Amino acid sequence: MKTLRLISLYVLLILLGPMTLVSMGIVNAETLTLENCIKKALHTHPDIKQFLLQIRHSKEQIKVAKADYLPQVSFNAEYDPTKTYTMSVNGLFRTQNHDGLLAGVVLKQKIWDFSRTVSLIKAEKVQKETAGLSLKDARALLSYKVKLQYELAIVQKKAISVRKNDLIAKEILYNQAKALVRQGMKTHADETRFMSSVYVAKDNLSIAESNLAKALTILSLYIDQPISRNVTLKDNVIIENKKLNNEETMLKNSPILQSLEKNIQEKEIRYKAAKALHYGSIDAIASYQYQDSLNTYNSTMVGILFNIPLYSGGQISAKENQAIIDRQNAENQYRAKVLVVKEEFETLIIDLKRYEHTIQARSSQLKAARQTNIVVNGRYKEGLATYVEVLDARALMLDAKFGLLQAGYDRRNTINRLEYLQGMIR
Repeated sequence: MKTLRLISLYVLLILLGPMTLVSMGIVNAETLTLENCIKKALHTHPDIKQFLLQIRHSKEQIKVAKADYLPQVSFNAEYDPTKTYTMSVNGLFRTQNHDGLLAGVVLKQKIWDFSRTVSLIKAEKVQKETAGLSLKDARALLSYKVKLQYELAIVQKKAISVRKNDLIAKEILYNQAKALVRQGMKTHADETRFMSSVYVAKDNLSIAESNLAKALTILSLYIDQPISRNVTLKDNVIIENKKLNNEETMLKNSPILQSLEKNIQEKEIRYKAAKALHYGSIDAIASYQYQDSLNTYNSTMVGILFNIPLYSGGQISAKENQAIIDRQNAENQYRAKVLVVKEEFETLIIDLKRYEHTIQARSSQLKAARQTNIVVNGRYKEGLATYVEVLDARALMLDAKFGLLQAGYDRRNTINRLEYLQGMIR
């Protein structure tokens, strides 16, 4: 009968469909991969959208700069309901009030401005490239932040598992101590101390759960999606890329340094454009006007306009000096950033090597601590060890476990940071 009931239930679930399985909690827990988190963050985060808008803005600036070399056509019109006109008749001036209409079209075409407009167009194109590199750096930085929280969540999940096992072990020790006290083999100090250790283990478990909640909350903000506390996270194996350890490659691939190099190039071009202001410009100009006042007539004009600024109150020289200062400032910013990036790179490489030794040491320590914990627990049951030795052995094993977790987490973050410095998303 029991078998028939189970078969009937199975058939009923199939007939009702997958929604019944979901409602009854039979489906697997949500799985969230690091690749999906990075993809969602890059698609939804406001910082990325902001840099995309900067690229669009740069494209429009290129159009603005190019417009100076295109024909400029303007229409102007003026109507006066009453206007006083003066006329000379036989040596005498006479005035007459009359309405007036003036309308015309002016065409102006730049012929040559000593490469000023060409330089401005080049500068805007370089600025667009700089915006693209800034976007690449922002994407790499956001990817690094997502990795940071994702790896932290994985570590906290492992820490929770360790804390739960520790709590179970200490509860067993506490119950064991109570039984030994009733048998007269242990004192109440053993029972009290183990009870205290149980409360400490509960508190540590609560802290680990709180840290997991924080990491998942921050991660959910990055990807703009709620994340369940029971989510399954994949612990990806990181294969270290040897190119990450090469300083020359890092400096060459760094988006932030590339953008600063482009910034120097842009400032140099803008300096040339500011310098060209001294020489003025040559423009072709043509106009047609219709005038209807006391007399009605048309007028046309076609000519060449050569404009040379003789005195501008020091404005042109000031703009040139500003361009020189901007170029020097850009060069100093690049040099300073190179030093900062080099310093961080060398520090990360040193830390990476140290974490390799730390992981090996913690692994050996954990292996020895586990053996010690087994021996001390056995001795305690036989009355050959005190509760202090049991708790010390337990603490040593926990220290080795969490030390190994922390070293692995730090190593992963170091590799992730090296990837960010070189603009790598994954």
